[in-house]
Amino acid sequence: MFNSPILEKKIYSVSELNRETKNLLSDHFASIQVEGELSNLSRPSSGHIYFSLKDKKAQIRCAMFKSQQRRLKFKPENGKQIIISAQVSLYEARGDYQLIVDKMQEAGEGDLQIAFDLLKNKLKNEGLFDSSLKQEIPEIPTQIGVITSPSGAAIHDILSVLKRRFPAIPIIIYPTSVQGDLAKSEISVALEEANKQKKVEVLILARGGGSIEDLWAFNEECVARAIAKSKIPIISGIGHDVDFTIADFVADLRAPTPSVAAENAVPSQVTWASRFESIENNLKKIIQRQLLLFQQSTNWLSKRLQQQHPGEKLQRHAQAIDLLEDRMVRAIQNKIKHNNQLVKNQVSIFQQYNPDTKIDRYKEQLHFLRSRLNNSIQHQLERIQKKHISLSQTLHAVSPLATLGRGYAIVSSPKSSTIISSTQNLSINDKIKIRLADGELISQVLEINHD
Repeated sequence: MFNSPILEKKIYSVSELNRETKNLLSDHFASIQVEGELSNLSRPSSGHIYFSLKDKKAQIRCAMFKSQQRRLKFKPENGKQIIISAQVSLYEARGDYQLIVDKMQEAGEGDLQIAFDLLKNKLKNEGLFDSSLKQEIPEIPTQIGVITSPSGAAIHDILSVLKRRFPAIPIIIYPTSVQGDLAKSEISVALEEANKQKKVEVLILARGGGSIEDLWAFNEECVARAIAKSKIPIISGIGHDVDFTIADFVADLRAPTPSVAAENAVPSQVTWASRFESIENNLKKIIQRQLLLFQQSTNWLSKRLQQQHPGEKLQRHAQAIDLLEDRMVRAIQNKIKHNNQLVKNQVSIFQQYNPDTKIDRYKEQLHFLRSRLNNSIQHQLERIQKKHISLSQTLHAVSPLATLGRGYAIVSSPKSSTIISSTQNLSINDKIKIRLADGELISQVLEINHD
C-alpha cells in the first residue's frame, strides 16, 4: 500500500515555546521607547519595581531592576505620565509579555533634556567647564556663604553638617528661590552680591532633589555665567547623586548632595584636632630634638671654651714643654750615645791606622837607612878620595903647573886670558901676562925674534 509522505512538524513544549518567543521579542525589540501612564506600582523587598504602563486602550507589564534605578531623577508614582527605554521580553514562567525597563523619565523631560544638552555643549565649547578655570577650595575658610532656599531641607542639612564639622566658622545665608520663574535671577543676583561684599571665602550653591523641572533654575545660562564669573570658589550641591545640572559643570567643585557640599566646604573639626595634636606632638619632638642638639652644642662649646681657657692652654703648653724636654733629653742622650759609639768605632779604625807604630817602625827603618847611608857615604867618600888622589896624581903629572915647575911659563893676553902660543900674535909694546910656577907677572914686548 502506497503511503503519501507526511510532513513532520516540531512539537514544542511550553517552556521551549516561551523561550523562543522571548528570544524573538528581545531580538526584534532590543531597545524601544514607550510613553504611557504609570499604574499598579509595586516595590517588593528585593528593591526591584514592577508596574503597568497603560493608555486609554491597553496596558503592558513592566519591570525595572534595582541596578537601573540609580539613574532615576524622580520618584515613580501611580498616575505619572512617563517615557521609558526598554527591551520587549517574555516572563517564561507565566508566559507574560513584559517590558524590561532600562531608563525612565517623566513625559516632557525630553524637550528639557534637549535644551540641557544644547546649553551644555555651548558652554563647554566656550571653555566654561575647563579644569584650568577651577579655583582651589580653601582648606579652612574664614567665612562660608550659602545660596539656597531658607525654608528648604537643604539649608537644614548644610547647617547641621557645618555645625557638626566646624562650628567655629561663621556662615552667611543668601536666601533665594531654588525653583520657579524667579529662581534663576535670584540665584544670579545672590552670586553677584556675594562677590561684591567679599565677606566669604567659599560659596555653597544648593537645593534638594527633584525632577528635571524642579532643578531647571540651575540649568539656566545666566546662572552658569554668574558662577563662571565668580571670584569666590563655588561648591555645587544640587539634587541627589544622579542629578547633574549645568551649574555642577561650571562650579569649582561638584558635590552629589547639599550635605556632601557642606562637608567639602570645611574640614572635620575632629580631624583637625587630631592633626593639631599630631602636629603638636611632632613639634614637641622637634623642639626636644632641637633642645638636645642645643644642649649638645652648648656642652661642646663649653668644652671648647674650657680647652681654650688660658690656664688650660698654659697647662697644656707646660705638659707639652715637659714632653718636649723629655724627648729632647732622650734625643740628646741617644745622640751622645750614638756619637760615642761612632767615636769608638772611629777610634778602633784609627787605632788600626795609628801612625805611632808606623813612626816607630819608620824610625827604625830611618835609623837603619841612615846607618846604611852613612856607611855608604863613608865608603863612597873613601872610594872618591882614593880616586881623587889617583886623579890628582895623574892630573899633577899632566898639569902645566908641573911643567911650570920645571922652568916653563904660560903666556896669555892680560885682558882676555887668551893663550899666546906664537910670536906672530904679538906686536912691539904689547903687554903680556906670564904665568910661572909660583905666580904671574905682566911684561911688555920690546923685541920680537921670529925663528
